[in-house]
Amino acid sequence: MNNLSQDYNTTLEILKKEGTQTLKQLASALAITTEGARFQLQKLSGEGLVKSESKSQGRGRPQQIWSLTEKGHAQFPNAHAGITIKLIEKIKETLGEKALDAIIFATGDDNILKYNAAINRDASLEEKLNELASIRTEEGYMAHISKEEDGYLLVENHCPICDAAKSCQGFCKSELRTFKNVLGDQVAIERTSHILTGAKRCAYKITPIG
Repeated sequence: MNNLSQDYNTTLEILKKEGTQTLKQLASALAITTEGARFQLQKLSGEGLVKSESKSQGRGRPQQIWSLTEKGHAQFPNAHAGITIKLIEKIKETLGEKALDAIIFATGDDNILKYNAAINRDASLEEKLNELASIRTEEGYMAHISKEEDGYLLVENHCPICDAAKSCQGFCKSELRTFKNVLGDQVAIERTSHILTGAKRCAYKITPIG
């Protein structure tokens, strides 16, 4: 991810996955003292990877909240962003938006085949989701699932194709289509958080039908 030590990389990963953190929260997650956490944050702040701001939370003194900077987010994989964006723009320019969507959906078909080959169609929904999250994590999405009262939440803490997706919404449409195909007709899928709209992660509510 970068040339920092593993301890500093772990701090960046926690801020990426969990979003803003207080010094105390971060120290607890790292299992170190608050002084140790403060030292790491100061080091990362000096590198331009994290930033802090004071926030009031009810009565008492404002708390210092830490988060990743744009440079900090950039430490995580971003699949060949530069050349991908150039290709997207050239396809739009020469072939048009419809042709670009057709190419993206064709790539999505390849992913559907790949995911279906890895996921047992007869498995339970939870088993399918765990396997899907595992595959997506291998692809750089830092995915996990959590059980909800009426279904599940598939969470992706990172988008390795974020810059490409900003250039063409077809990527996000194709992903949703892939999830629906892989998980079957007996579930409803709704995107509840979207990195492209400013959220810290993408999240999908998955609810069994019937």
